[in-house]
Amino acid sequence: MNLTKITDLSATDINEIFSIADAIKAGRQKSKMDKKVLALLFEKPSTRTRVSFEAAMARLGGSSIYIDKNTSQLSRGETIGDTAMVLSQYVDFIAARMYKQQDLENLASASTVPVINALTDMEHPCQAISDIYTMREKSGTLKGKKLAFVGDIAANTANSLLAGCTAMGIDITLVGPKECRPNAKYLSIARKNGTVEVIADMHHGIEKADFIYTDTFVSMGQESEAEKRRAEFKNFQLNTRALLYAKKTAFIMHCLPAHRGEEITSEVLDGKMSIVTLQARNKMIVEGAILIYLSSK
Repeated sequence: MNLTKITDLSATDINEIFSIADAIKAGRQKSKMDKKVLALLFEKPSTRTRVSFEAAMARLGGSSIYIDKNTSQLSRGETIGDTAMVLSQYVDFIAARMYKQQDLENLASASTVPVINALTDMEHPCQAISDIYTMREKSGTLKGKKLAFVGDIAANTANSLLAGCTAMGIDITLVGPKECRPNAKYLSIARKNGTVEVIADMHHGIEKADFIYTDTFVSMGQESEAEKRRAEFKNFQLNTRALLYAKKTAFIMHCLPAHRGEEITSEVLDGKMSIVTLQARNKMIVEGAILIYLSSK
């Protein structure tokens, strides 16, 4: 079984992953990664995803190998299929961070071990699953909770949250400029699952949210459009003035890295409403749970 996109998992699957994560947090998880090896095949830079996977494997008794595309034979023209075939002989899992979703799908097709999406242009499923787990931890329940995603509502993390949140009973509001439209495929999936709104008014978009989430306005690979994108999203910054319209009990979320002063201010990111540190911690826990879950399949 692979995790190339969040729809590879049903709500039942995700709840099983959450149960494993609960056991890891409580120190009662018996299933380990003893002698198992994870390959981290990364085309893009990473801090949290790379280290959280490495730490998860180490804490569960396994090991990991980091493979940078630029120092591998991929940089000299080896096909993704050949790379997948060879890695499958050496490791038990491959977590891949790639520019294109299709390249990840090709990797998974050629691999005989589970392939995990560690971020592509279309999805960031491990991030979304760990974020939903964090919402569950803070609320005690997911059914009927409301998430507002503010800013680039067509981004990879937004796509995964759209499908994942609605599958788990969370209502989601996408809050962004009229010029920025959500991915039609993920919007359709989400609307079949649950309740979705698309709103261009920042204040109206966040006022009923239990969780308010933002991400960078300029993702990796979009650097050439940086100034244009910053101008397009400038009215969608999470700052203390914007949060006057939010519920006092709302939580602020960000998958990091944050560009302080752009999509979010330091006062909000470091403030009492912020749960970004818990998000980062839970990413390691949930990724460990994903590895255990996939190894059982």
